[in-house]
Amino acid sequence: MTLYLQTEIASNSIQTWIIALAIALTTMVVVGVVRFISMKYLHKLVDQRAASAWDILLKVIGRTSWFFIFILALFVGSLVVELPENVHRFLDSITIISLLIQAGLWASLTLQLGIDQYRKHKITEDPASVTTLNVLSFIGKVMLWAFVLLLVLDNLGVNITALVAGMGIGGIAIALAVQAILGDLFSSLSIVLDKPFVIGDFLIVGDLLGTVEHVGLKTTRLRSLSGEQLIFSNSDLLSSRIRNYGRMYERRVLFNIGVTYQTPREKLIRIPEIISDAVAQQDKTRFDRSNFKEYGNFSLNFESVYYVLGPDYNEYMNIQQAINLCIHEAFEHEGIEFAYPTQTLFVQQLPQAGDQGETPATS
Repeated sequence: MTLYLQTEIASNSIQTWIIALAIALTTMVVVGVVRFISMKYLHKLVDQRAASAWDILLKVIGRTSWFFIFILALFVGSLVVELPENVHRFLDSITIISLLIQAGLWASLTLQLGIDQYRKHKITEDPASVTTLNVLSFIGKVMLWAFVLLLVLDNLGVNITALVAGMGIGGIAIALAVQAILGDLFSSLSIVLDKPFVIGDFLIVGDLLGTVEHVGLKTTRLRSLSGEQLIFSNSDLLSSRIRNYGRMYERRVLFNIGVTYQTPREKLIRIPEIISDAVAQQDKTRFDRSNFKEYGNFSLNFESVYYVLGPDYNEYMNIQQAINLCIHEAFEHEGIEFAYPTQTLFVQQLPQAGDQGETPATS
């Protein structure tokens, strides 16, 4: 029996081959058991704490391929046997390539799960950051697998220096050909990262206005007040002057009132107080000032400022209407008259011919 075990096959005894096989099988079993126990323990953590990080780790471990475990066990078992140099290099290359691919799978899954969880947490409070997350995920995966591919080719003996240089030149040529599209793409990324507006914000761009409905790779779409859809390229939109009413936390309101020149001075002194009281009677308002501003062409003008503590336009209009009615009622009670455009015409009667000595009459 001992003589049989000492029999050599491919420069190694049968006993050595049995030991190598046992080590390979043991490696597979140990890795498999560790994988199973880790997943079972993480399942309990996820159920008890609902921790997102543990959930990601659980799914990443579950993504570990049995083919990778087999290659790893085969490599560990081969360490105890003597093999030709080319076979050793082949096993080394296969192991490194499988490790790179497995690492790429782990990283790709982690990226996707992280983006999915971010989307769930932020979809209601920050829609803009979610709008192009799929694009960012795609770009990240492309860069990741391109890096893995280059490492695989390098381990296969391919000279990647020329390949990288060629990819750089090709990338420049493609960038020049599609620079308008790339400009819109980078603008969409700028919208996601800088967040000048989000879905649901009301924007005024030049003489166009509407509510943001969608932010895409190339265009952003707004729904106007009259119902039609307005489409802007992302680069043109970011180069424009945008007024974002969605970021308005309170609305400053300035309005003017004119009264007649015949209004007594004591009544003029009362007008700012009347306006202040009218504003104070309304909810969600903050009075700022009211002043006798100027002597107009046909009226004594008062300028008043207050704040509506909210961005809603309909709410602002309802408050302004209530203030106007309060002022109108107070003016009626005080006997103050609103001014309206009037003119006073002075007529002078010229003397008749032959009556030069008479004094002209005026009226």
